Amino acid sequence: MAVPTFVDRVVLSVSAGRGGNGVASVHREKFKPLGGPDGGNGGPGGSVILRVDPDVTTLLDYHHSPRRKAEHGGHGAGDRRNGAHGADLVLPVPAGTVVKQRNGEVIADLVTPGAELVVAQGGRGGLGNASLASKTRKAPGFALLGEPGDELEVVLELKVVADVGLVGYPSAGKSSLIASISRARPKIADYPFTTLVPNLGVVTAGETVFTVADVPGLIEGAAEGRGLGHDFLRHIERCAAIVHVLDTATLEPGRNPVDDLDVIEDELRRYGGLEDRPRLVALNKVDVPDGRGIAELVVEELRERGLRVFEISAVSGEGTRELVYAMAEIVSEARRAKAAEIPARIVVRPKAVDDDGFTVKRTGAGWRVQGTKPERWVRQTDFSNDEAVGYLADRLNRLGVETRLLQLGAEEGDAVLIGPTDDAVVFDFRPGIDAGAENLSRRGEDDRFHEQRPAAARRREIQEHLPERGEGETRADVARRIDQPEVYGPTSFEIGSEDDPDAKPAASFDDDWLEDDPGE
Repeated sequence: MAVPTFVDRVVLSVSAGRGGNGVASVHREKFKPLGGPDGGNGGPGGSVILRVDPDVTTLLDYHHSPRRKAEHGGHGAGDRRNGAHGADLVLPVPAGTVVKQRNGEVIADLVTPGAELVVAQGGRGGLGNASLASKTRKAPGFALLGEPGDELEVVLELKVVADVGLVGYPSAGKSSLIASISRARPKIADYPFTTLVPNLGVVTAGETVFTVADVPGLIEGAAEGRGLGHDFLRHIERCAAIVHVLDTATLEPGRNPVDDLDVIEDELRRYGGLEDRPRLVALNKVDVPDGRGIAELVVEELRERGLRVFEISAVSGEGTRELVYAMAEIVSEARRAKAAEIPARIVVRPKAVDDDGFTVKRTGAGWRVQGTKPERWVRQTDFSNDEAVGYLADRLNRLGVETRLLQLGAEEGDAVLIGPTDDAVVFDFRPGIDAGAENLSRRGEDDRFHEQRPAAARRREIQEHLPERGEGETRADVARRIDQPEVYGPTSFEIGSEDDPDAKPAASFDDDWLEDDPGE
């Protein structure tokens, strides 16, 4: 099996690094029993970056290794130690690489050397409990998880950055021409489809230096996949001019330069996007007697079409100088026009005032909430920790998710799905209730800092009864009287009142008992 040496299209699978998890930790130090939270944050995951490298001319490396992964971020630790950052993965690509999604949508066109594209963003690191602490949540017992990095497949297509493209039938002499006018040394042989990959040559014409691309030959029916098809025509999309190299000495019966030109133009039209490129025609192989005769027969007909025609010989060099200067003239004009172009005005559109960052739709499975923030918060939540779940509920409530659900008619017990369609987290809708580990008064916050604790309530009650204590009565006596009023009674009373223990009526005696009293 032949090993390819030039690859201009690959499908690359990239995975950015996952962010490290935050940690829930409590500071421990001698004589400081309540040191407070000190959990560090997780480190961000590494990103996958495409960078244009002038020394790279092919996508061959990614043909052999189509899966690339960046490093994960490190987890946080106690004593406010943050996790390590995952190292970015930088992938060198040749100039002219077009990055597309699988559906064909163009993400970026990388042409300038050194240009970079973050094709997969690393995940954010989770916050530790030290970063989650606030004046109302002084000791969080949870931390946030790190986010997963982006994972996607992109298509890399190489479009050679050249100024002039040579097109024509196989064996028309394109490779011989580029070898004649530059120092490029492409493979040359006397059989069709010798050139299987594009060849580039640097040409100098006076003070103008430009590049010429030799693409594999086209034949009739290339649009239907005959020959090498249209795959290599992408390499002339950036060219300022197209040169038709026509064979005047072909041995194939029924062919002539005019018909060859019509066939190639029809294939270019069917490919599309090349109609505005200036054309030059090079009648090659005039060093052959029959070739010169045919060139003289068709040159006037081609010029009547408005084409600039040159009779050349790639072997002897005849006519190539004039052709090279004609190429340089078109390239110079294209460069001047490009430099004079006014850059497009950038229109900055402000964010809509009612754009709260999420959408709610009713589906057969329930209410589906989609948005960058809600989905990221769900990914960061540790659902094994009730306090972390309460914190998530509080964040969603502040964002307005609960209000939006109620406005759309959601009822208690309805299913609410947050996240991607294939991996959503399902909640039961419970509007207006508390959440968290111990039924937090405000979801995600520690209720113990707001509730009236029993000991505090007891002290206030005793303090309210202190003015009623009697002489010599202690605070403990007041507390006992509050707990057992039927035993200790009031501390003061009016003589003869119901509260006076001495004013109670004497016990009545049974007369029969008196008669039987042995003491009488």
